[in-house]
Parts: sequence; structure tokens; C-alpha cells
Amino acid sequence: MIEIRFHGRGGQGSVTCAELLALAAIGEGKYAQAFPSFGPERRGAPVVAFCRISDQPIRIRANIYEPDIVVVLDPTLLKIVNVAAGLKPNGMVVTTSKDSPEVVKEALGINNRVAVVDAIKIAMEVLGVPITNTSMLGSLTRASNLVRKESFIPPLKERFGRIAEKNMAAFERAYQETVLIQ
Repeated sequence: MIEIRFHGRGGQGSVTCAELLALAAIGEGKYAQAFPSFGPERRGAPVVAFCRISDQPIRIRANIYEPDIVVVLDPTLLKIVNVAAGLKPNGMVVTTSKDSPEVVKEALGINNRVAVVDAIKIAMEVLGVPITNTSMLGSLTRASNLVRKESFIPPLKERFGRIAEKNMAAFERAYQETVLIQ
């Protein structure tokens, strides 16, 4: 089983990101679950969401404390939240940042793999809004190979309807622009 924890801010699409990943995995015949962790959050407040993907039925219903992958949808969270808390030794951080993966890795003080893409720039240029969820899914897909990128087409079309093409373009651009270091 692969466990993924998403860090973002309310309104950026962290919960949607986890749900779309789960739907893409289910579309491939895998088992998956996605769920948020909510308190009194509001737009702009830090939010956490979770996703599990497995080839076997998933019976765990708890938050993810030791993720295999951490996805960060807002670069400011890298400085105010310990996003790498509990990250497994062979785990990975996938984040949006203008910095190189080496700089992010050093700032987080980790020895894990790090993948970086400027998802905010992509979202602004492609979608016209700083909502990074589909860009970060593209980056996560490139860095992890958890699911095939084609598996996102049906969930993206269903979730976004008439703006699905723009979201698919943001996904693809982030997929191409992601930089990963070991």
C-alpha cells in the first residue's frame, strides 16, 4: 500500500487532488481511498488530505502519519508546517516551488527524494487562477508512477466539465516540467 499526504490551503484543491488520484487508481482496477482532515478551516488556512492506493482491499480508516509521499500544493507551507513529519526513509516530497529540488531538500532538512514544479506559475498561465491541484497531480504522476497519466482523463472530465481541457493541459505541462532528484 502507498500512502500519500497532501498539504495545501483551503481553496487550492488539496481534497480534490486526493480524490482525483483515488479515482484514477480505481479506474486502473486498484483499491483506493481519499479523505480530508478538517477542523475549523477556512479559505487560505492550512488543510491536509490523504490518499491510499493498494492492490488489496484497504481496511485502515485512520489519518496517515507515516506517508510514502507528501504532496505540497502551496510553497509557503514549507516554512510553517513540518510537511516531512513522519515521511518514510524511502519516501518522497513533491512540491510546487520556484526553487530547485536541491534547495527544497536542504530547506526541509531531509535525505528523501524531492520533485519540484512551479505549479502556481502553470496554474496562472493555463487556468488563470492559482489553484494548483491538477498541476500537482501531473507532477506527482511524473515523480511516482503511481498511476498512468491517461487514467486521469475520465476523473478530470467528470470533475471539471467544460474546463476539463484546461485542467488536463495544466496536468500535462506540470508532468513535463517536473524536476526530480534522488
